[in-house]
Amino acid sequence: MPDTPSAAAHLTDEQVEAIGAELDAIRAEVVDSLGEADARYIHRVIAVQRALEVGGRGMLIFSKFPPAWIAGTAALSVAKILDNMEIGHNVLHGQWDWMRDPKVHSTTWEWDHATPAEAWKRTHNYEHHTFTNIRGKDRDLGYTIMRITPEQEWKPSNLFQPLTNLGLSLIFEWGIALYDLEFDKVKDGTKTQAEARADLMTFWRKSRKQFAKDFVLFPLLSGPGFLQTAAANLTANVVRNVWSHAVIFCGHFPDGTETFEEERLEGETKGQWYIRQMLGSANLSGSPLFHIMTGNLSHQIEHHLFPDVPSNRYAEIAPKVREICRRYGLPYTTGSLPRQYGKVLRKIARLAFPGGGPKNEVTPLPARPKPVGTPIRLAG
Repeated sequence: MPDTPSAAAHLTDEQVEAIGAELDAIRAEVVDSLGEADARYIHRVIAVQRALEVGGRGMLIFSKFPPAWIAGTAALSVAKILDNMEIGHNVLHGQWDWMRDPKVHSTTWEWDHATPAEAWKRTHNYEHHTFTNIRGKDRDLGYTIMRITPEQEWKPSNLFQPLTNLGLSLIFEWGIALYDLEFDKVKDGTKTQAEARADLMTFWRKSRKQFAKDFVLFPLLSGPGFLQTAAANLTANVVRNVWSHAVIFCGHFPDGTETFEEERLEGETKGQWYIRQMLGSANLSGSPLFHIMTGNLSHQIEHHLFPDVPSNRYAEIAPKVREICRRYGLPYTTGSLPRQYGKVLRKIARLAFPGGGPKNEVTPLPARPKPVGTPIRLAG
């Protein structure tokens, strides 16, 4: 099977570090300008989310009446999406820690999600954002259950991965919660049984609260409409799951994104880290409202470059990043949600079979010799 060289293989060492310096300057400019307008933005989004949740759950008290069921389910679905995407994901990244607001801070925030915040911050903030698209290090490549790059070993179970992907999209929050328990690490001996039991108990405490809230307590408030409200809550959760699954998969797995060998981490400079983020990510095009509903993960390239920069700033950063890519001959992968998700589904189906296409990156980025050390990682 032929290999495909990296799209950055033409860059000189000096160009790589020049790109890093330009991106550092962009980040510094944005961070230095954070202020009251940004704080108002996140507080406004939180207020809208809470109003939608209260309004939706209020309407579902009368869920036996179809109009109340439809309106309440729609409001609750949007509230759950905002809670997970634009608020929870980004607060837990530390994007709003600069406000020093104890109520909107990565150390205190808990979200409407089966995964406990602390577990998610460990597996996502550190493992994924440090080792983005490094095969064997970034467990988010297929979430340990799917083959999404030809370099991954094919297994007979991969034949079913189109169905696996469909099932995962419906229960995405629970799939991520189980993934964050890292049972694969227990199996290979890199996580102890005691650590696994402690994480399992934390998951159990969080998951039972989620289940009780959506399928016991709020349905009970509906009295004779108990079953209708439980069904509405289930529907809202499925809508949120399918939406977040589509957005996240489109940011990581469509055609045009690259994966990398673990050797890439040896002596990796900051400029090389930046380029790995750009080559391993993809954006989605859409309206300002669309970007908010995606948690601004429609700007996945910018998010991977600057995971701790407030998401409301990604739209102003994106043209600058795109211009850097143009000047240095780097791809800037983007497209509409239907187009990109179609590519994701096609890749998942293609890689369900042995082979599946050209392998990534035979030509490494140029690098100055440096001693092996801790990989470069930005805050968040």
